[in-house]
Parts: sequence; C-alpha cells; structure tokens
Amino acid sequence: MPDTARDPRAWIAPLVCTLVTLPMGLTALFIGGLTPMSCDSCDGTEAARFDASFVPAWTVLCVGLLLAVMALVASWTVPWQMRNMARRVGLALAAPATAMVTFVAFMALVDWP
Repeated sequence: MPDTARDPRAWIAPLVCTLVTLPMGLTALFIGGLTPMSCDSCDGTEAARFDASFVPAWTVLCVGLLLAVMALVASWTVPWQMRNMARRVGLALAAPATAMVTFVAFMALVDWP
C-alpha cells in the first residue's frame, strides 16, 4: 500500500484518546475548581500561602489542559494517509498524557493546608 493511500483506521486513535482525555480533563478542571474550598477555614498566613500557590497552579492546570485539547485537535486534523499514522497516534497519545501530567503538576504546586 503506498504511503499516500488513505488510512481506513485513521479515526480509531483520535477517537479513543478523545473519549479518555475529555472526561479526564473535565474531572481535573472540576477538582481544580473545588480546590479553593479546602482552605475555607484557613486564616492568616496559611490562607496567604494557599492563595499564593493556587494562582500559579491554576494557571498551569488551564494551560496544560488547553495543550491537551490542542493535541487532540491536531490528532484529528493530521491528514488521514498511511504515512501520517505514527504522527496521528503520537499526537493522540500525547493528549491524555498531557492531561495527566498537568493534573499531577497542579496537585503538587498547591500548598495544601
């Protein structure tokens, strides 16, 4: 089969990774949004430390999830030819990996009370 032939299974990797990444990203965003409630009873220096760590952590979470969505979109938009199979699968797998690493980084950056 020539390299420029259409790949009949080109949709599988992007679809599977979309079905994994979107719920994972929404869950991470939901948990990240609830995080400030963990310091509702904090006061003084503890609240200041938490607030100072939450803002950059929230930025990391939002940017990382945006990168995961961009990887998903890229995996869908790579031309569906046999020669692009590895590129498409790599981009598709990068999306859930990016979402997971982003969430772990968010949890590590927050200075929990």
